[in-house]
Amino acid sequence: MSSPDVPRAFLYADPAAHSLSPAMHRAAFRHAGLRGEYTALRVSAGELGEAVARLREPGVLGANLSLPHKEAALAHLDDLSEAARAIGAVNTVVNRQGHLTGENTDAPGLSAALGELGVVFGRNETHPTNDPVVVLGAGGAARAAVYTLLGLERNVYIVNRTRERAEELARMPGFGEAKARAADPHELPWPEVRLIVNASSAGLDAPDETPLPGFDFTALAPGALVYDMVYRPRETRLMREARAAGVRAENGLSMLAHQARLAFLAWTGVDVPTGVFLEALEVAR
Repeated sequence: MSSPDVPRAFLYADPAAHSLSPAMHRAAFRHAGLRGEYTALRVSAGELGEAVARLREPGVLGANLSLPHKEAALAHLDDLSEAARAIGAVNTVVNRQGHLTGENTDAPGLSAALGELGVVFGRNETHPTNDPVVVLGAGGAARAAVYTLLGLERNVYIVNRTRERAEELARMPGFGEAKARAADPHELPWPEVRLIVNASSAGLDAPDETPLPGFDFTALAPGALVYDMVYRPRETRLMREARAAGVRAENGLSMLAHQARLAFLAWTGVDVPTGVFLEALEVAR
């Protein structure tokens, strides 16, 4: 690691080369008028414990965590935020004088992104509280998505290649009457579904890959949205096929910017506007 005179933050992922996080956080340091470095590092599963331990060093602000570390990192931390503990996954580690706290900014980042896209939550005539939503995947990102959607009073169906993993995630405590359950695609009430969130890695740097092969998007409820957390490529096969059927589809860049803003705030105490992160993403692409 570099000199402790300059505050440092990192991304731990495997792979890490595709990440746009360095561009966003470097822009945030500039906007805030702070000295700081942000580096994306490829960290394998076997290296995670040692890499997390290095975050305790003086001058280190913390790190973002991405695939495959969001769940495994919990065992290496001193404390967890309430959301991170409930979700069972961490995407942000904060170093406070050698004490490492795990936080999850994915959940509020997703909520903010969906709100900007006009997704309406809560009870109203158009969207009754029990409107079902579908989450694809059962890893760390999916845990944040399920937590978010349950908190927004939606019943959640979890679809995953390994049903056992989906069933494990479905046991997450609900909020109020909202519940989560594992399901295979043929079991879902598609005509009632107005939101699909892809929280799997399907499509990441793989333009021909989709988590819903052969799916008929016209089966969805009118006004449905497909939100793909994947942001590289910017238009995934899932998004292309949804749009071809007349269904609105968006990638995960907005969520990426919102969660980055919250991570930067946790590290520095400075709240940089989300627009700074979004502008950096546009330049970096």
